[in-house]
Amino acid sequence: MRTTLTLDPDVAALLEKENRRANEPMKQTVNRALRCGLLEAARPAPRKPFVVVPFDTSLTSDDWKNWGETKMEDQMIREAEAATAR
Repeated sequence: MRTTLTLDPDVAALLEKENRRANEPMKQTVNRALRCGLLEAARPAPRKPFVVVPFDTSLTSDDWKNWGETKMEDQMIREAEAATAR
C-alpha cells in the first residue's frame, strides 16, 4: 500500500537514526517500526495477580457449619418481625 505520511519531527529523527543504525531502506525501517509498535499496542496490559490474604477467624469447622444455620435463623426472625410490624 502506498501512502503519504506527515511525521512529527521527533518521530522522523528516531526513524532516521534507526535507519542509519540498521543500514536498510527507509521502507523496511518504517514497516518494522510500525509492526513492532502495533504489535506492542495490541498486547493486553499486564495485570497484578489477585491475592487473597487469609486471616485467623478463630472459628472451628463446627462454628462454620453452624454459621449458615444461624444466619438463616436470623433472617427468618427479621422477616417475621417485619411482617408483624406491618
